[in-house]
Amino acid sequence: MSDGGGSNWAETRSPSLAEIEALADAAFVALPEEFRALCAGVRIHVDDFPDEETLTEMGCESEFDLLGLFRGVGLAQSGEVATGQMPNAVWLYRRPLLDYWAEHDETLGHLVTHVLLHEIGHHFGLSDDDMAAIEAAADAIEPPDTVSG
Repeated sequence: MSDGGGSNWAETRSPSLAEIEALADAAFVALPEEFRALCAGVRIHVDDFPDEETLTEMGCESEFDLLGLFRGVGLAQSGEVATGQMPNAVWLYRRPLLDYWAEHDETLGHLVTHVLLHEIGHHFGLSDDDMAAIEAAADAIEPPDTVSG
C-alpha cells in the first residue's frame, strides 16, 4: 500500500548521524545572520546517546530522556573561551530524537530545529523556564487570516 507521497517505507532506513547533522546544519544556516554571528565558535555535535556521565549529571532516568544539551560558557557568563576550556558546543542525540519523533506529529526537521534552537538559547543565557515562556507567547499569537475575499 502506498502512502500517496511516493515514499517506499519498505526501503526507508532510519536517518544516520550524518543525516541528523545535515538537518541541524540546514537549520543553523537558515537562522538570521545576526543570530548566527552570536553563535560564532559554537560547535554542533550529533551522537546516538548522551554518555553515562551526562545522564547522571542531568538526572536522567533513561538514555532516551535527553534530546540535546548545551555545554560551555554562554554569552551571559562571558561568552569567551578561556585557555584550556573546551569550546561551547551543542549536542543533539539521534536515538532520543528519533524516539520522540515517532511518538509525536511533527516533522523530523522541525524537531531537530526546535531542539537546536533550545540549546542555542542556553548559549544566550536563557533558562528552560525562559524558553518555555517565549514558546508559549509565540504559540498564543494567532496566525494572520490568509483567506482572501
